[in-house]
Formats: sequence, C-alpha cells, structure tokens
Amino acid sequence: MIRPEEVWMPTVIDRSRVREMLEGGAQLVEVLSRAEYDEEHLPGAISIPLRELDRTTTSQLDKTRPVISYCYDSQ
Repeated sequence: MIRPEEVWMPTVIDRSRVREMLEGGAQLVEVLSRAEYDEEHLPGAISIPLRELDRTTTSQLDKTRPVISYCYDSQ
C-alpha cells in the first residue's frame, strides 16, 4: 500500500526557483554520468548518476529537506 505522503510527481522549475530553494536548504543532485559530473558540475551538487539511483545511493540525502535533481539534454 502506498501512503499519500509517498506519492509525488516531479515538477520542472526555473533557475530563480532553484536558487530560492537552495537558499532555503534544498539539496541539489546531479544525475549526470560520473564523467560528465567530473568534467563540470553545479557548485554544491551531489553526484548520483541516474543509472545508480536507488535506495542505497539516495540514503546519503537528508530526507527532511527538499531535493532538486538536475540533468540536461544535449540534443
């Protein structure tokens, strides 16, 4: 059974909202590959590549703070 507080939908936000959320304590997670993250990443971002995203890798996140996930489409 899924409790209502466990159901969520991702929301696209703009840069100003990202800044606002980060200033409020949100966590920034980049889901880019490790190579892309190592080449360049946003300041303060946590690297959790999308292919590795699971309960174990996300256990490092503070569950009381919002999470912003970031990826870009190079196409």
